[in-house]
Amino acid sequence: MEKAILVTVDLGIRQEWAAEERSSELRELATSAGAKVVREIIANVKALNPAYFIGSGKVEEIAAICASEGAKVVIFNNDLSGTQQKNIEEIVKTKTIDRTQLILDIFARRAHSNEGKLQVELAQLLYMMPRLTGKGVELSRLGGGIGTRGPGEQKLEVDRRRIRSKIDHVRHSLEDLRKRRSMMRKKRDQFSLLSVAIIGYTNVGKSTLINALTDSSVVTANKLFATLDPTVRTFIMPNKQKILFVDTVGFLNELPHHLIEAFKATLEEVVEADLLLHLIDSSHPKALAQSDAVYKVLEEIGAKDKTILTALNKIDKVSDPVVIERMKSHFGDSLAISALTRQGLDELVARISKETSRFIVTANFVLPAADARTLSIIYANGLVKTQEYRGESLYIEAELPIRVKESIDRILAQ
Repeated sequence: MEKAILVTVDLGIRQEWAAEERSSELRELATSAGAKVVREIIANVKALNPAYFIGSGKVEEIAAICASEGAKVVIFNNDLSGTQQKNIEEIVKTKTIDRTQLILDIFARRAHSNEGKLQVELAQLLYMMPRLTGKGVELSRLGGGIGTRGPGEQKLEVDRRRIRSKIDHVRHSLEDLRKRRSMMRKKRDQFSLLSVAIIGYTNVGKSTLINALTDSSVVTANKLFATLDPTVRTFIMPNKQKILFVDTVGFLNELPHHLIEAFKATLEEVVEADLLLHLIDSSHPKALAQSDAVYKVLEEIGAKDKTILTALNKIDKVSDPVVIERMKSHFGDSLAISALTRQGLDELVARISKETSRFIVTANFVLPAADARTLSIIYANGLVKTQEYRGESLYIEAELPIRVKESIDRILAQ
């Protein structure tokens, strides 16, 4: 476990997140990455230093703390340029990274699917590209070899060209995966269950909720980004309708743009969902600001206008009921629940059933008696109310998602 020193810069301007609150979240991120935080520093500066980001005197102070604490990494709560990073490291004699690098490290640890790994690699490459200094950059994984260096070409340009080539390769691979996912989704959507994407700030309890609702075993932990790859679980509603719950990657305040860009393939699950279930940690002091951060990401991926049901989670950790009532008032038509104790889950399921009923219709079909394929589609995706054999035909009355009914109508019209 690496000993880490955290540095948060306070410019003295009013921000939604105070320096202490940003430092607290950085500590959670560092702990999630496996670091042992030995010191947290809030650096008050009047203006940013182009060479060191903070003043050189403050860097010298950090160097002394590194030596006394035996720190192996210094983590800044702001993005550093390649030059600033290199200049700081030369003084502190300790590995120095910024917040984006820290998040990327966590993502790299948590990505298990091929798509997740590619998305992390793309984000890392996009981050690395503008920070090349031509010194000490290890690019052995990025290709190259005999014939890649032109006459008189400098190493820095070779590095950049290799990264650009690797970025193109990873993007093509992700695009191929996206196209395959799109084709599968089109086939799936013809006869698909309704989907509810569980969204929210990281560590608000999304995986705990999906486990409680579906009796599954999605990985949960009290740390940021415990799960990265989306998880899909089937759930049977009280009216016997089946839906899909999708557990998505957690959002974060000031999530770097290129991380959102790299993870758009995964976030498509949010865009394509029939209903969004926005989970909020009611016990967190920055619950309102966390909610704002979620909506900013939804706007960036084009999903803010979708139907959103809000649930205030972790009410078991809130001792004052007035706090919950105040939050329910702020968020309008919201529900108070505890995924851990299952309090309020019956009411939540009832609300989800009400919201998804807009996508359900009652349909009547007359099928050839031997049409087992269409019959299986109806049973797999709907709730059969009546089934009667009438001579050579089979009469079916069922409740189905609208798109499933429309697809069956097209099949029967052929």
